[in-house]
Amino acid sequence: MIPFVSRADLAEQSIWIKHLSAAMPEEVIVPFADLTPEQKRQCDIAIVANPDPNDLLSLPSLQWVHSVWAGVERMMNELSSPSFSIVRLVDAKLAETMSEAVLAWTLYLHRDMPSYAKQQAQKSWFQKPMVRAQDRRIGVLGLGELGRVSSQRLVANGFPVAGWSRHEKQIEGVECFHGEEGLALLLKQTDILVCLLPLTPETKGLLDQQHLSLLPIGASLINFARGPIIDDEALLNKLEYDELSHAVLDVFAQEPLPENHPYWCHDSVTVLPHISAPTNPVSASDIVARNIQQYRLTGNLPPAVDKRRGY
Repeated sequence: MIPFVSRADLAEQSIWIKHLSAAMPEEVIVPFADLTPEQKRQCDIAIVANPDPNDLLSLPSLQWVHSVWAGVERMMNELSSPSFSIVRLVDAKLAETMSEAVLAWTLYLHRDMPSYAKQQAQKSWFQKPMVRAQDRRIGVLGLGELGRVSSQRLVANGFPVAGWSRHEKQIEGVECFHGEEGLALLLKQTDILVCLLPLTPETKGLLDQQHLSLLPIGASLINFARGPIIDDEALLNKLEYDELSHAVLDVFAQEPLPENHPYWCHDSVTVLPHISAPTNPVSASDIVARNIQQYRLTGNLPPAVDKRRGY
């Protein structure tokens, strides 16, 4: 028996349990709330989606948990020193979905759609000069699977792309930077910055006043990673003084975004409700099922999150 441990509402939990059960009919998937005390003592695996840490800590035999989401930073923050391993979802289709969103919103900024939306509101008919894709420099922060696929999709559409990661990477067609010095070099040559970094102690607040000031005047920003990577006050300051032209934000320090947050009414900010790369329950359930089946056969866990790095 495998519990599904989540703070989602019962309707959403039922959807996940239905798909997970269909993907592994040899297993019994149940809501955590349905476990008896004896079943809690016997569970060695749990499938999770934003779980209550106290629920996980009540499973004394737990060896590992499999998240149905790619992001596990909240779980890592809430569990200071878990005795069990944490496996996050690695879904190639998720990378494709993200790359589609990155391309769509890069084109939105590249073709200056925010300016034309403002012109429509003013009933102004004015054709701005078009910049060629080959002359629009894109910088991608984070060169994991999401960053790699997104970078290559941008290259395929004619953009010059540079990428940055903590450690050295090589991606065909992408100029790769790493380390603090590399970050400064990338920012200075970027017209549209795309953030796809994981949230870790090192990346929290990374895009602060100092780093945002390295971007060229008029540059714009897309954040499809995690909200706390950006210093909101610093970003608003840069937008207010027209040092940055526009920000497309899909993630925030608090979600849903509070109604009184200045992002909602700022005409140089596009607010999205965390929709850049939603997890697909069918494909995610298939991946979870394969990993659990392999564990049952061999006793080997899938690659787990590095608790020190946070991803």
